[in-house]
Amino acid sequence: MTTVQDLTHTFRPGFPVVGYESPHRAAVARLDTDGFRGNAWSLIEHSGTHVDAPSHFAPDGRDVSELRPEDLVVPIAVIDIADRVAADPDSAVIVADLLRHEREHGPLPDGAAVFMHSSWDARAGDAEAFHGIVPGGGRRSPGFAPETVDWLIEHRNIACIGVDSPSIDVGSATDFPVHRRWLGAARYAVEGLARLSSIPPAGAVGFVGVVPFEAGTGGPCRVLATW
Repeated sequence: MTTVQDLTHTFRPGFPVVGYESPHRAAVARLDTDGFRGNAWSLIEHSGTHVDAPSHFAPDGRDVSELRPEDLVVPIAVIDIADRVAADPDSAVIVADLLRHEREHGPLPDGAAVFMHSSWDARAGDAEAFHGIVPGGGRRSPGFAPETVDWLIEHRNIACIGVDSPSIDVGSATDFPVHRRWLGAARYAVEGLARLSSIPPAGAVGFVGVVPFEAGTGGPCRVLATW
């Protein structure tokens, strides 16, 4: 029997968005006056569970409409760093985590998605907690280490990386080193994933359903995993 798991947060007004306003919804048609319902949304492309396309950081990078369909159907490798993050919110996926995963589950498949599970998605109902705001200023949240994406780019054929936190960079990063490296290498990313603890560490296939916005630097998406 096939199992399907949704890895997506419900897209809603007020969902915390780093550096920008949260999504807003307004009714434009009502059942009692118009006979049907309709809403207008105001949102930043990088809201909710969403894709970062290469063009988000790379001058000549593909926009979200140019991502190939085969890049959006991906074997999933889940890298669990939740225990480390509980002790240190700025923990990152390191190369040793990937090598351990490969020892236990075999090589990362070609065209895979490498997703960080940190349990950070549990904070999505609280903007300050999800952003990792710390007293006195600054942010702390988990992501990928720059040297890890360098290693993936050089040694593995990976389609995307993803995180259940707000950003593929750790919260304390100031110049987006992971974004610049990964998106600059013509790969894409998914941020704000949910429920990664509910899928196997290897063997699931993911479907990244992102709207192909013309010239879009990314966009909200629905990510499903099946195994």
